[in-house]
Amino acid sequence: DQIDTFTFQNQFLKAKADRFEEALKKNNEEQLKIAQAPYLHLEEDLKSLKHVLELKNHQIHKQEKKIMELEIQAEKNLILEEKITVLQQQNEELRARIEQNAVITRQLSEENANLQEYIEKEVEEKKRLSRTNEELLWKLEEETLSAPSTSFYHCSSVNSSPAKARTVRR
Repeated sequence: DQIDTFTFQNQFLKAKADRFEEALKKNNEEQLKIAQAPYLHLEEDLKSLKHVLELKNHQIHKQEKKIMELEIQAEKNLILEEKITVLQQQNEELRARIEQNAVITRQLSEENANLQEYIEKEVEEKKRLSRTNEELLWKLEEETLSAPSTSFYHCSSVNSSPAKARTVRR
C-alpha cells in the first residue's frame, strides 16, 4: 500500500514537476522573448543609425564646406570694404577738386567778363580815336587845300597815317 501510495505520490510529484518545469520553460521562454524583444530590432536599428550617421556626416561636411565658402566671402568682403573706403576717400578728394575748379571757373568767368567789357571799351575807344583821327585828317586836308603851300601838306595827307600827319605838321 505504501509503495502504491509512494508510487502514486511520485507520479503525482513527477507530473507536478513536469507541469512546473513546463510552466517554468514557458515562463523562461516568455521572459526570454520579453528580454530579447528590445534586441530583436537591434540590427535594423543599427542599420538605421548608420544611415542617420551618414546623413549627419554628409550635412556636417556640407556645413563645413559652406563655412569655408563664407569665410572666403568674408575675406573678400573685407577687401571690398577697404576698397570702398579708399574709393570714398578718392571720391571726396575729387568732389573737393570739383568745388575748387568750380570756384576757379567762376573766377575765370568773371575775369573773362571783365576782360570782355574792357576789350569792348578799348574797341569803342579805338573807334572813337579813329573817328577823331579821321576828322582831324579831314580837317587837315581841308586846311591844306585852303592854305598856299598845299603840295607839301597834300603829299603827307595821301599817306593818311596819323603819325605821319603829326610829324609833317611839326
